[in-house]
Amino acid sequence: MKQEEYEYAGFWIRVGASLIDAILMLMVTLPLTLMIYGIDTVSESEKVILGPVDFVINYSLPFFATIIFWMYKSATPGKMILKLKILDEKTGNKLTIGQSIGRYLAYFPAMLALMLGIFWVAWDKKKQGWHDKLAKTVVVRNKQRTEDVKFT
Repeated sequence: MKQEEYEYAGFWIRVGASLIDAILMLMVTLPLTLMIYGIDTVSESEKVILGPVDFVINYSLPFFATIIFWMYKSATPGKMILKLKILDEKTGNKLTIGQSIGRYLAYFPAMLALMLGIFWVAWDKKKQGWHDKLAKTVVVRNKQRTEDVKFT
């Protein structure tokens, strides 16, 4: 894997990948939650966690699925669809389990300060969010080969 083959993935394509991931995860977790707890409980409850099964479906499942995808595919489904990869910042290799868990947990502080750690991607030289910086990861894509526009 040559570094010349890649460029850092920008803010908007990463937002797109995250939206795809959120929709796909919702398609799995929402029906399961509704089947177990019912629409009335889900819509009327003020609790953050409805019960132990809710914790497994809506917190544990996304955590483990994300870590597994990062470690074995170097991307979540949304990133795979948009042809992005998450790699070790120094080596360009797949993430370790420590990096994967650290990156996932680092989303929390990145989102707490008005999402500043997420928006950081937009103006960072390596297009890293705080979660990337803390885990020492980069999100890349194949270099885009563009042709010059020629008006005739």
